[in-house]
Amino acid sequence: MSTYKVAIVGAGPAGYFAAQALQNLQTDDLQFSIDMIERLPTPWGLVRSGVAPDHPKIKTVSKVFEKVATAGNFRLFAGVELGTDISIEQLKEMYDAVVIATGSALGKKLGIPGEDLPGSLSAAEFVPWYNAHPDFHDIDISLDCDTAVVIGAGNVAMDVARMLALEPSELDPTDTADHAISAFKKSSIRKVVISARRGPEYAAFTSPELRELPKLEYTNVLMNQAEIAAAIERAGDDPEKDVRSNLDAMLLISEKEATHHDRTMKFQFLATPIEIKGAGKVEEVVFTTSAGEEKVIKCGLVITAIGYEADPLAGITYEKGKVLNVDGRVSENLYVVGWAKRGPSGVIGTNKSDAADVMNLLVADLKEPKPETELTSLITTNKVISQSHWQSINAAEIAAGEPHGKPRIKAVSREELLRLGGLN
Repeated sequence: MSTYKVAIVGAGPAGYFAAQALQNLQTDDLQFSIDMIERLPTPWGLVRSGVAPDHPKIKTVSKVFEKVATAGNFRLFAGVELGTDISIEQLKEMYDAVVIATGSALGKKLGIPGEDLPGSLSAAEFVPWYNAHPDFHDIDISLDCDTAVVIGAGNVAMDVARMLALEPSELDPTDTADHAISAFKKSSIRKVVISARRGPEYAAFTSPELRELPKLEYTNVLMNQAEIAAAIERAGDDPEKDVRSNLDAMLLISEKEATHHDRTMKFQFLATPIEIKGAGKVEEVVFTTSAGEEKVIKCGLVITAIGYEADPLAGITYEKGKVLNVDGRVSENLYVVGWAKRGPSGVIGTNKSDAADVMNLLVADLKEPKPETELTSLITTNKVISQSHWQSINAAEIAAGEPHGKPRIKAVSREELLRLGGLN
C-alpha cells in the first residue's frame, strides 16, 4: 500500500471538494494523507464569508466539509499564511502534491475617474464586512445616504443590493455580523439601483435568485417591462436554457403588480458608468446609455461587483487574475482548483466536478511517495488552529446564536476566534 501526502492551500469549497475527491479515489493500495492550510483562523471560505446570510440553505454544504474533515486522513492548519509562515517551495519539497485552492479575493476595478472616492468600494470589501470576516469587520461603511448604486449583473451584485434594500429586522434571524445589522438598522438608504452595462439577456444572475426577489415583503423590486420584452426579442426564438430561464424570471418581476413599500430595488440595463463624482465623497455616478445619452444618478454609496481576481501568491505565476495552468496542472507536483484555476465562475457546486477532474490528473501523475516529514516542524506561528480548535469555535458560535434564534453569532476578531478555540 502507498500513502501519499497532499497539501491543499485554501479551506474554501474548492479545497474541501479537492480533499473529498482524493478521499473518493482511495483504494486498498492507494491512500492519501491530506493537510489543509488556511490563512484565516476559520475554514469554509465563501460559505462562511461570502454567501448572503439570508440564504442559509446554501451554507448547508458545510456539512459535507465537516464530513471530509473528520474522515481520519485530514488535518487542518488554519491561521497559517503561505509566504509568511511557510513557502510554496517548502510545501513542494515536503509533499507528493500541492493543490492551490485560494480562490479570488480581489475585486476588479471599473477603471473610471472617482472610483477611489470615499463611499465607493468593492463587493470584495462589503460582502466580507457584513459576513464577519476578520480582515474587514472594522472598515468604514457609510450608509447615511438615500440612494446606493450597485454596479454589476451577477449574483454577488444582487446579494449586495438585497442586503442594502431589505428591512433590516429581516436579518435578525440570520448570521449576519452584529456590527452590520446595527449599521443596516441605522441606514438611511431607501433606494438601491443595480446597474448593468449590457442588456438583460447577458446578465449573469441565476434564475432561482431572481425568482426570490418578488417575495421580498418590504421592498419594491422594479424592472422595466419594455426593456425585458426587448431583451427577449433580441435573444431570439431559441436562446440558451439559462438565458430563457433568466428572462422569464425577469419578465415576471417586470409584470408584477406595483407595491408601495418604503424601500426599492431597481434594475438598470444598458448603462455604462464613466465617472463617479463628488466633493470629497461620492455624490453621483455618470452613465452613458446605449443611445449615447448621459444619465446621472445622485447617490452616496457605490459598490462595484464586476468580478474577482486571485490575490497573487509568491512563487506562482498568474495571468489575467488566475493561476497560470493547463487543465489544473501548474508545474511539477503543483496543481490548482476552483476560482484560482478558472476565474470567478459558476456556483459553489461547480467546484466539485472541477476539483474531481484535477485530482484525477494529480493521481495519474504520482510517482514514488516522498519520505515522511512533519509540517509542524516548519511552521513558524504558534497560533495554528487545528480541526479540534475549529470545532470549539464552531460550537461556541452556534451556542451564542441559539438564545437569539440565529444559526450562530460569528466572532469577528482574530483574538476572539483564538480565544474560542482555546488558544488565548
